[in-house]
Amino acid sequence: ATGFTTRSDIGPARDANDPVDDRHAPPGKRTVGDQMKKNQTADDDDEDLNDTNYDEFNGYAGSLFSSGPYEKDDEEADAIYAALDKRMDERRKERREQREKEEIEKYRMERPKIQQQFSDLKRKLAEVTEEEWLSIPEVGDARNKRQRNPRYEKLTPVPDSFFAKHLQSGENHTSVDPRQTQFGGLNTPYPGGLNTPYPGGMTPGLMTPGTGELDMRKIGQARNTLMDMRLSQVSDSVSGQTVVDPKGYLTDLNSMIPTHGGDINDIKKARLLLKSVRETNPHHPPAWIASARLEEVTGKLQVARNLIMKGTEMCPKSEDVWLEAARLQPGDTAKAVVAQAVRHLGPPPPLPQSVRIYIRAAELETDIRAKKRVLRKALEHVPNSVRLWKAAVELEEPEDARIMLSRAVECCPTSVELWLALARLETYENARKVLNKARENIPTDRHIWITAAKLEEANGNTQMVEKIIDRAITSLRANGVEINREQWIQDAEECDKAGSVATCQAIMRAVIGIGIEEEDRKHTWMEDADSCVAHNALECARAIYAYALQVFPSKKSVWLRAAYFEKNHGTRESLEALLQRAVAHCPKAEVLWLMGAKSKWLAGDVPAARSILALAFQANPNSEEIWLAAVKLESENNEYERARRLLAKARSSAPTARVFMKSVKLEWVLGNIAAAQELCEEALKHYEDFPKLWMMKGQIEEQKELVEKAREAYNQGLKKCPHSIPLWLLLSRLEEKVGQLTRARAILEKSRLKNPKNPDLWLESVRLEYRAGLKNIANTLMAKALQECPNSGILWSEAIFLEARPQRKTKSVDALKKCEHDPHVLLAVAKLFWSERKITKAREWFHRTVKIDSDLGDAWAFFYKFELQHGTEEQQEEVRKRCENAEPRHGELWCDVSKDIENWQKKIGEILVLVAAKLKNTF
Repeated sequence: ATGFTTRSDIGPARDANDPVDDRHAPPGKRTVGDQMKKNQTADDDDEDLNDTNYDEFNGYAGSLFSSGPYEKDDEEADAIYAALDKRMDERRKERREQREKEEIEKYRMERPKIQQQFSDLKRKLAEVTEEEWLSIPEVGDARNKRQRNPRYEKLTPVPDSFFAKHLQSGENHTSVDPRQTQFGGLNTPYPGGLNTPYPGGMTPGLMTPGTGELDMRKIGQARNTLMDMRLSQVSDSVSGQTVVDPKGYLTDLNSMIPTHGGDINDIKKARLLLKSVRETNPHHPPAWIASARLEEVTGKLQVARNLIMKGTEMCPKSEDVWLEAARLQPGDTAKAVVAQAVRHLGPPPPLPQSVRIYIRAAELETDIRAKKRVLRKALEHVPNSVRLWKAAVELEEPEDARIMLSRAVECCPTSVELWLALARLETYENARKVLNKARENIPTDRHIWITAAKLEEANGNTQMVEKIIDRAITSLRANGVEINREQWIQDAEECDKAGSVATCQAIMRAVIGIGIEEEDRKHTWMEDADSCVAHNALECARAIYAYALQVFPSKKSVWLRAAYFEKNHGTRESLEALLQRAVAHCPKAEVLWLMGAKSKWLAGDVPAARSILALAFQANPNSEEIWLAAVKLESENNEYERARRLLAKARSSAPTARVFMKSVKLEWVLGNIAAAQELCEEALKHYEDFPKLWMMKGQIEEQKELVEKAREAYNQGLKKCPHSIPLWLLLSRLEEKVGQLTRARAILEKSRLKNPKNPDLWLESVRLEYRAGLKNIANTLMAKALQECPNSGILWSEAIFLEARPQRKTKSVDALKKCEHDPHVLLAVAKLFWSERKITKAREWFHRTVKIDSDLGDAWAFFYKFELQHGTEEQQEEVRKRCENAEPRHGELWCDVSKDIENWQKKIGEILVLVAAKLKNTF
């Protein structure tokens, strides 16, 4: 026997010409190292020193200094390094070699060489005799020969009759009729067996062209069939279990089943795959269902029906197969299929999986009485099915339904739905008994307790509601149920929407404090109240506020939140009652007093408003807000003398700048210009740094057409208040009004120097040039303004309409990127859609604008004008009411009208109409 060696014995292959790296050898013995050095020198020109080849940590991919000469000192350095390497290598050499030897032995034990694996067999070769050795066939040559000549793989003998007939006829062998020759046929015997030489020395395997093709194809088909049979037998030969995973096949099939118009190859592939699954595991229901659905989607409905019916024979206990069969079959046939399914799945014994079959049987019936009959029959066989009871009860009249539910809760005592349905159909007394029984059977369900509370509330027994909810919490905890605060709040919201106010409030009081840290209570409860308002559960929110006020009776912020809630969602009476309690607990909270007085005033009860303010004076004797509120109350109701007296008292007891300003304004609006000027001068002696006094002084002079005095007033005011933007604007507009454009420009430039990055000043500068007809200068200034104030919505909104119409949309996109939530930009976009006649989008953007900033009066005015042009009367009235509720106070156009002396007594709705009338569609 000759030994042999494999790759695993000798290690990885290496060319004999591969050099060994001996760069660390002593200088005199280097061979390859010198050669590598020479090669490196030769490759210096090809070295890549590009920045892309540089790494911050490793440097360049190659050596940066490899092109330098290799001198004697370099050799000495290499020798020293080699000596160091050798010295370090000798340390712990024995220990390292021993460890390597142990690792190699361990590796060889786990993965022995092929030579070692066959060593025992090689020893047995000594027992082989010479005759046995010589009789071993040489297989290698035959195998290689077949690989070299694949056409000699298949040899088919030809019968003698073919050659005899062929030789006698003398015809060309290409004209022989293949039907007569049966060339290579399976049933044609060959005389003398396959090993007998051919007559006349014919060479075996000689094939006549054109004569045996059909039979060769049959041979191939027969071979393939035989192989399929063998594979099918082998597939179930592993421990009695199938090798083919039918679930895996069906999973793969999901991506292969085509829709109508799919690739025919995919359809064939899916069909073959499913056929294999069915043959491999014929009792697997999903295989039959998938096969039927494949044929259904490819349009072969009858084939699908036949397949699924075959599936019912193979899987008679599969509910899914029967349901699929009923779905695929038409009307009466489907009923027959369902009836057959009931026989297979129904009694005896009653199987729970037959419920869907009964439901399907009821659905197939068109007559109500037939449906009832089917469901009642089903309940006889499956009496503990909640689904069947619910389906049957839904078909009955209330009285019959009550009787059926009485039986249903006996059969299904753990179904909460059936107990609650029965309780709803019973009388009050019987419903209480039903719910008590339900609690006994299901002690861990909260819905039964909540239904009991709602039942007591519906029958006027509201004092029991609180007790029932408290007992529910206690009982559920005793039965190991965790009280989920969020679930209970959701239940309370559902009770609120169902009209069970007492129940929802009782639930809120019971669970609102569960699981909340003491320091987080106020914040959490306010969030809960907002959430309830968002879900339109107002009574739940009211209950939260009431509970929070009990815990925090002295918190002004909680009282304010509750008051605003009542103002927006409650009645005037509920608001006033709340405010009375609020001022009793927080007498120093001026805003609560003012809200109470305003509510009385808006209701037309002026004496009550006066009495509230009188009480407020007692609690806050020197409060500026209460003084001014009293003045406003009297002036709004034309009690001017009382207002004057109040202001005089206020100036003596609480002489603030605002009190003086209101005093000046009252005399101004009443036409007493001299008294107003006198009060203004007196006020400026005390509060010369209050810009509104200087503004009023200048505006009074302007009204009297005394330009020089007005200019002097504004200039004096700017010396004292250089950062008052309205003062700068008033002075600039005064100069523009008298035709002094150059002076107006200079004033605005000076104002921008003293107040950098102020968008209002930049906007006025742009508008000044635009009004003067210098559009190019206006555009240049706008560009500078946006550079200095890139996030100013008021500048971007103006910039949109400075552009030509085609470029406005692009500019609006830029504006939204910079100021996404700015109301001025949103308003500009709404106006842009309005100008393009996109009514729906414009209305949508107007809604966004007033929602994001309800205090912007300009937005309400444009919205109202838009609805006047394109909306209905209801839409116009809705905008007006929303504006009145919002009470806007800001906006350039809005303030021009609202602060006009002539409109000082106008209501919000009247000002809205005036501003909308002044608007022009210049955009």
